[in-house]
Amino acid sequence: MPFTVVRFNLVDPRGTPESLSERYRAALAMAAYADEHGVDTVQTEEHHGVADNWLPSPFAFAGAVFGATRRIAVTVSAIIGPLHDPLRLAEEIAVLDLLSGGRLVTVAGIGYRPEEYEERGVDWGRRGKLQDLLLETLLQAWSGEPFTYQGRTVRVTPRPFTRPHPLLLVGGSSKAAARRAARLGLPFFPSAHLPELEAYYRERCAEYGTEGWTMMPARETPLLHVSEDPDRCWARYGEHFLHEARTYASWQSKDIRSAVRSTATTTRELRAEGVYRIVTPDECVALGLESLVLHPLCGGMPVDEAWRSLRLFGEDVLPRLGA
Repeated sequence: MPFTVVRFNLVDPRGTPESLSERYRAALAMAAYADEHGVDTVQTEEHHGVADNWLPSPFAFAGAVFGATRRIAVTVSAIIGPLHDPLRLAEEIAVLDLLSGGRLVTVAGIGYRPEEYEERGVDWGRRGKLQDLLLETLLQAWSGEPFTYQGRTVRVTPRPFTRPHPLLLVGGSSKAAARRAARLGLPFFPSAHLPELEAYYRERCAEYGTEGWTMMPARETPLLHVSEDPDRCWARYGEHFLHEARTYASWQSKDIRSAVRSTATTTRELRAEGVYRIVTPDECVALGLESLVLHPLCGGMPVDEAWRSLRLFGEDVLPRLGA
């Protein structure tokens, strides 16, 4: 049975406060529906100052999802680690871990948009050192014991629910990220299917005498939308997928490797490329992928169409996968 994901980044390029409120509340209802129908995790993420209203507060959203669900995990993939205050983040994750009974998964990356650092007043050139400080502080803070932080004694309470600490992965597509994860004994989350980087991570774990594991995207990890009529859906809603694909591509330099990187400039190119796919329920069942990532509200997708996709997934696809 494939691992199943429902992704939400709450993008809406034409959003107003009123429409965004509707979209956020719909996403919570969709998370509750996914929970009831056996989906494994809700995935969300973090970006700042984006004109299309990309979600900037994944932990606030995660807390709302936990309040609306009973069993589904929430994967924050990824936070931009150096933009967070380490002590405050340790507290927030601890509270969410307690609230959810251990259902929070956090992937910490360093990001790839210098403008996000600039607007937060954080030095882009120090991002590696800041990420080290963040991860080391989180691991110390979650012990519940006093420790030295930047020359002073501090203590973070309450302790999290999960032992030895909430699930924390190091994300990235560089050897530096793999070394950081290995040195700290943390699992590694490559941002794309990168077997050579996974091997490098395991070598560094052996070198540091640590133990770890990798959560790596499969070779194929398309973002899915389920429809009974894909041709009609592409014609009517393809602009929403193209908006997200082009926005995301505009942020990525040639050195950034991502499982969902697109080079398309038209909906025709996007459809042929296969990074975003609109599939029938039968086609979805037949994909044979290791993971199925549904993206119902992609790029400002109308809420009613998002619900159609999710219900087809929950009521026609998942029962045939054994969920």
